[in-house]
Amino acid sequence: MRQLLRKLNPTALISVVFLLTLIAAAIFSDQLAPHDPMGQNLMVRLRPPAWIDGGTMEHPLGTDNLGRDIFSQLIFGSRVSLVIAFFAVMVSGAAGSVLGLLSGFYGGILETMVMRLVDIQMSLPFILLALILLSVLGPGFTNIVIVLVATNWIYYARLVRSEVIGLKNQEYVEAARAIGLRNLRILFRHIAPNVVNSVIVLATLRIASMILLESALSFLGLGVQDIATWGVMLANGRHYLNNAWWLATFPGLAIFLTVLSVNLLGDWLRDITDPHIQ
Repeated sequence: MRQLLRKLNPTALISVVFLLTLIAAAIFSDQLAPHDPMGQNLMVRLRPPAWIDGGTMEHPLGTDNLGRDIFSQLIFGSRVSLVIAFFAVMVSGAAGSVLGLLSGFYGGILETMVMRLVDIQMSLPFILLALILLSVLGPGFTNIVIVLVATNWIYYARLVRSEVIGLKNQEYVEAARAIGLRNLRILFRHIAPNVVNSVIVLATLRIASMILLESALSFLGLGVQDIATWGVMLANGRHYLNNAWWLATFPGLAIFLTVLSVNLLGDWLRDITDPHIQ
């Protein structure tokens, strides 16, 4: 940890501070949000931000067309985006990594089946596949996670398989076979630890993609609809761009800054863990 902190550059440090602040806001959203994010008050509808004439500090970022506080919706929206992204990355990373390990190590028909499934899925546009799955499952928190997992495990499977193919013929693996270790022990005890760094870097970068995909599905009306999310806020705000720009600007800015921070952090992790760059 001390070595990682010493290698932090200013860009990575700013990204870490922003993401930690966002995580804290998501965890303590009930205490930080000044209003109920779904509470409506038509008497203050389309109230501008506090620094514009007509705005008040009671609603620092203004209100939407139903009088709901934008700042409170942003705080609660961070919880939805981060939780969905975290679970989707964890499950898809675990499933894809295991399939990549097994197919790369054993090869044969298992590798052929996994790779052909990867090729078929990569040939289908994400939105088309998401529409098909969500039309069957219906929108909702759990179903969004299932769709994101079903469409993103392929990236981990391809990465891990390619690395396992290069590692399984190394001398330390041959030595483990020579002393009589079983294949599964060799795979998970001696090969898997050598691909963990690559999986962590990929998972960090995929978090940004998960946030974007969740926001896109919510924008299209296929995501979580019964609570405040950044995608839903964007969808509602696009009708008021001429006279209430803040409805779409602030959720769009939140998505942009979050994705940028995650990508910058992922690039930094890749730079400090890749031996070729070192």
